[in-house]
Amino acid sequence: MHIREIVLEGFKSYATRTIVGPFDEHFNAITGLNGSGKSNILDSICFVMGITSLSQVRAQALSDFIYKQGTAGVTRASVSIMFDNRNKEQAPDGYKMCKLTIIFK
Repeated sequence: MHIREIVLEGFKSYATRTIVGPFDEHFNAITGLNGSGKSNILDSICFVMGITSLSQVRAQALSDFIYKQGTAGVTRASVSIMFDNRNKEQAPDGYKMCKLTIIFK
C-alpha cells in the first residue's frame, strides 16, 4: 500500500484545490523554496491519519488548519488521501479486496 495522491483544499497554505501526486510506489521527494508549503503536505497526512496532539502538526488551534485562519474568506479545510492497494501483500487487514482506498477528513 502506498499513497497515490493527496488533495488539499483550504488546508494551511493551500487556499484552492491542490492535487499533489501521483506519487511513485518506491521513491518520492517534495522540494521547494522556504515557505512554499512542503511541511504542510506532511501535516495534511498526519491530520487525515488521526493526530493525537496539535503540536505534532505545528498548530495551536483547529483554526490553524484553515487557510489564513479563515480571514481570507476560506471557511473550511479538507484533505483526502488516495492509497493504492494493488499490491495485496502490503495491504492492511480489511483492505486486501480494495484496489484504491480514499480517506477524507
